[in-house]
Amino acid sequence: MLSNRTNYSLLLVSVFGGFLIFGISENIKGPALPDMQAELSLSNGKLGLLLAINSFSFLIACTFTSWLIDRIGAKITSILTFSIMALSGVFIFLSTNFPTLIGGYFLLYLGNGMLEIGLAIIAARIFKKNTGTMLNLSHFFYGLGSTAAPIAAAHMMGWEISSTVLGWRGMYMIMLSLSLLPLIPVMLSKIPKEVKEETEDRTSIRKLVKDPIAWLIVIALSMAVTAELGMAAWLVNYLVKVYEWNLADASAMLSIFFFTFMLARLLLGPFTDRFGYTKSMIIFALFAGVVSLIPIFAGDRYAILFAIAGFGIGPIYPTMMALIAKKYSKGTDTAITFTVTLIGIVTVLSNLLIGYIIEFVTSLSLRPTYEASNQLGMQAGYLFLAITALLCGLTCMEIFRRLKKAQMIL
Repeated sequence: MLSNRTNYSLLLVSVFGGFLIFGISENIKGPALPDMQAELSLSNGKLGLLLAINSFSFLIACTFTSWLIDRIGAKITSILTFSIMALSGVFIFLSTNFPTLIGGYFLLYLGNGMLEIGLAIIAARIFKKNTGTMLNLSHFFYGLGSTAAPIAAAHMMGWEISSTVLGWRGMYMIMLSLSLLPLIPVMLSKIPKEVKEETEDRTSIRKLVKDPIAWLIVIALSMAVTAELGMAAWLVNYLVKVYEWNLADASAMLSIFFFTFMLARLLLGPFTDRFGYTKSMIIFALFAGVVSLIPIFAGDRYAILFAIAGFGIGPIYPTMMALIAKKYSKGTDTAITFTVTLIGIVTVLSNLLIGYIIEFVTSLSLRPTYEASNQLGMQAGYLFLAITALLCGLTCMEIFRRLKKAQMIL
């Protein structure tokens, strides 16, 4: 029989380890995309399609994970999640063309979606005090995995095994096999069940659909996630194609982005608890949007600002989750599922849109070469990401106004 303290420690390792794996699995794609694109002859539109299909797979997982947790429990669901993620690495390793690559990625992001919902629900159940601090600390480990992932992936892709370069396929299989490690604390721990409220008091999907603040939360977080995932997916490509950096330097800049992202989550959690979740997110989002705009127009001497934007983007997601946990305390699982599922729909469209914005602007450009035209297209795509961060800040202002009016400042 585990003591409460031992069980809590195992749950912390499970949650922190889960977020670490989540960060790794989502962000090893940055260094892999240029080689993947070249080897499989993928256009920017197809690359955008691949990322959109990933978001669609993620969305599918979001729609059933909460239900699955209710039926078979958070523990078995977590075991299934990590197993699916490890298996996806094998499928990506075996992929030989675009359709088989889609299959492997689809499985990976199915696992990622299940992990996203599962971790959010488990964290909401165990972090009842200092919610903003603990959720930011949990997401710090996502940033830690994200920081290490691009550098590790770039180096690993160059490994030689029996005179054969490991490449992006082998890198994916090795990195995703790490998903099996969090299974140990998950299997040893006992995950608490959700405390059921009276039916009339409990947050339901019907109540959320009629709640304007719930929709504003979805819009704000969709914009933040679009900016976050878009920057992670496109920054290396942007630096290589627009500024003509080499892959190692571009991957290092992506790691700096995730380092600032991670540092913000480590340090700013107590600030959000004291200053207020909504006011904090307004500052974070507007900062991220402004510093992302500057290097687009000012050139690569200000490229470090792309990385510094991580200070703003990093804390938004966990801080919004803390706001959801406080505002919808009687039905947090439902509120998280509602929010994350709708975010998934938006990110499917936004990932698709970024790729086609790049191609559309490239095709309209009157520059003399395709490479020069593509540079302009990449700038347009990244401009879209900076604007989404600014829109997140503006939406948070409206959330604050409505919460203040309802005398519920969070």
